[in-house]
Amino acid sequence: MKRYLLSCLLILASCFCFAQNKDRQAIVKLMADQQIAWSKGDLEGFMQGYWKSDSLMFIGKRGPAYGWQVTLDNYKKGYPDKAAMGELTFRLDKIELLGKNDAFVMGAWSLKREKDAPGGYFTLWFRKIKGEWKIVCDHTS
Repeated sequence: MKRYLLSCLLILASCFCFAQNKDRQAIVKLMADQQIAWSKGDLEGFMQGYWKSDSLMFIGKRGPAYGWQVTLDNYKKGYPDKAAMGELTFRLDKIELLGKNDAFVMGAWSLKREKDAPGGYFTLWFRKIKGEWKIVCDHTS
């Protein structure tokens, strides 16, 4: 009986680890897709990683802004063309799964442009919504 219980616990633990790894991979893929879209000059594609809701929160140097459309409009103002957008690279330093439906991601971003190379840091709150990971809060500096 003890062996049976131990076997069941090991199977459950391996399933849990597999699910966590799958969630981490989905988040990494979302971030990679964002890099590709941004570097192509595709802001709409980049925004697919964000929760399409008026409750999306983006915190930048001007303070918090709310809403998917507001965030897209702000990106369009700050990055009006592909030259301004440059080539985006993310460095993911931490991906912490906080439960089945929430994750915390911390890292750095950098742009490679013709005349400069700005960069900074970000913290992201991801939530699994309808089976897909989406950014629900972005704090970028």
